[in-house]
Amino acid sequence: MGLRAVVFDYGMVLTGTPDQEAHASMVSITGLDLASFEYHYWADRHAYDEGKLTGVAFWQNFLRRAGLPERQETVEELNRCDARMWTTQNPAMLAWQLALKQRGLLTAILSNMGDNVLENMMREFDWLPRFDALVWSFQLRMAKPDPAIYRYVLKELGTRPEETLFLDDKLVNVEAAIAMGMPAIEFSSVEKLRAELIERGLDAELPLPG
Repeated sequence: MGLRAVVFDYGMVLTGTPDQEAHASMVSITGLDLASFEYHYWADRHAYDEGKLTGVAFWQNFLRRAGLPERQETVEELNRCDARMWTTQNPAMLAWQLALKQRGLLTAILSNMGDNVLENMMREFDWLPRFDALVWSFQLRMAKPDPAIYRYVLKELGTRPEETLFLDDKLVNVEAAIAMGMPAIEFSSVEKLRAELIERGLDAELPLPG
């Protein structure tokens, strides 16, 4: 196959499980039941990822839609908790990224990401500069599975689709990469990724995750 690069999704691939304490805090702040909270949380999330909303506007919309008071201090606290929820990391996958770099492969992050979460990541993580390309959806006003954002990361890396392995935890994003001609794997765990790489014979080209 001649792989030259690996592109990682961020959430649930390079991250660990979302911070459950932060999630519980958001649910508590709103006073909503869990199902109602999740409904309102995801209603505008894609628009947030596309940069059509800031983190502040996202939470203002959330409170308005849920019929809750739009207090500035509530918006700010929800925004802080949201960023904290997604600022986790998956040590095994970060170690694998480093092993890929040491083998001479290019690496990138292609993430549907809002402004506030990225700001918190930039404060907390010193490993982001290890990647050859960092592509955040809100900065480009487009998000996965839009084919344009896959073309953008390929241009940033300078690789062809068939040379670029893509990993994401969402099947719709994996299918979009495959439609672009990229080999792609739906990520669920390090163990399953390792088995999938071996099954595809990619262990001949890539170090395996530990």
